Amino acid sequence: MSEQTSTVLVLGATGKTGSRVAADLISRGVSVFRAARSSADVAFDWSDRDTYAPALKGVDRVYLVAPVDRLDFAEDVSVFLDEAEAAAVQHVTFLSAYGMEHAPAEIPTRSVELDLLGRQRLGHTILRPAWFMQNFSEAFCKPINGAILVPTGDGSEAFIDADDIAAVAATTLADPASHAGAAYSLTGPQSLTVSEAASIISEATGRTIAHHEMDREVWIAGAIAKGFPAEFGALLRQLTETVASGNGSRPNGTVEQVTGTPSRTFRDFAHKNAAAWKEA
Repeated sequence: MSEQTSTVLVLGATGKTGSRVAADLISRGVSVFRAARSSADVAFDWSDRDTYAPALKGVDRVYLVAPVDRLDFAEDVSVFLDEAEAAAVQHVTFLSAYGMEHAPAEIPTRSVELDLLGRQRLGHTILRPAWFMQNFSEAFCKPINGAILVPTGDGSEAFIDADDIAAVAATTLADPASHAGAAYSLTGPQSLTVSEAASIISEATGRTIAHHEMDREVWIAGAIAKGFPAEFGALLRQLTETVASGNGSRPNGTVEQVTGTPSRTFRDFAHKNAAAWKEA
């Protein structure tokens, strides 16, 4: 498989990592089919299995992102992988989560990992990133009235920029033979508490941003009330408890090992994205 003859199907192509993976691959001269429910090259909907086979036509590599709006996705992903094998896809790079190798098989994301490991006709690479830095600019860690409300205590996490995740993914898809069977835990270059991250955002914006600890169950209930799927409550609990207990991700050099470029610091991220917190 050469880059010149390869076509990569990028699932979740309008999402946080998918959009970046597609752009990175295109910059390398790799042919890309962007797949999403709308505004993409290929119509794809995890809830409609009839979209699976058409999306895979003419494709030999896939960037696999599971559904982000529900947790009962393992069976659908397995059906998709069956279709991928039937379409002679040769490699899948799967976006998993940090520490997932330790999760029980009934956890959907781990179930997908094990499914890939058991397939003989599909090469694969598994990516297990730490918390995204973009959580602070686009998601549940974004400040509200100058406060970051998340129950992580004094625990630290090696936050990673989604651009670095995408760079690793694109590298594995551009040269899958060099990364076949690999599982990469991806982190930023330093562990930070949310309070430390807030201080860096303050520095970048010239505004006072602080971390306010709050009761975990109240926080989860608030997230659900604002539209977060109720079934994600247990996941939010597990994610925040892991960090608060001191078991968050720890820095490693995997991004540089794979891409040749060190992972970005949170300070670089904050200064680059300072406009995101203009109204925070």
